Amino acid sequence: MAAISNWITVEHVWLLIGFLGQALFASRFIIQWFKSELVGRSVIPLSFWYCSLSGGIVLLTYAIYRQDPVFIAGQATGLIVYSRNLFLISKERKAGLLDTKTGAPPG
Repeated sequence: MAAISNWITVEHVWLLIGFLGQALFASRFIIQWFKSELVGRSVIPLSFWYCSLSGGIVLLTYAIYRQDPVFIAGQATGLIVYSRNLFLISKERKAGLLDTKTGAPPG
């Protein structure tokens, strides 16, 4: 057990957090590609925005730990965009402008 605790440092944990955030963020493209192939046209599913938001939060946390102002500014700005898109989608669904299952306009 002591050998493991010597190998796992705070830096290793933060690297793992950074890679986890990057994996979450990158998964959005795979999800978007898969969904677009399923419907036969380019679409951005709701899960794309949730992966963007969750990955962005983890990456922002990592950037703050690293004290990287460029990375912090980029991720913080992105979070505003992802949050706004989720808000707009929610608003459209409540107004009945989007199908609740597909996220697409009805019809």
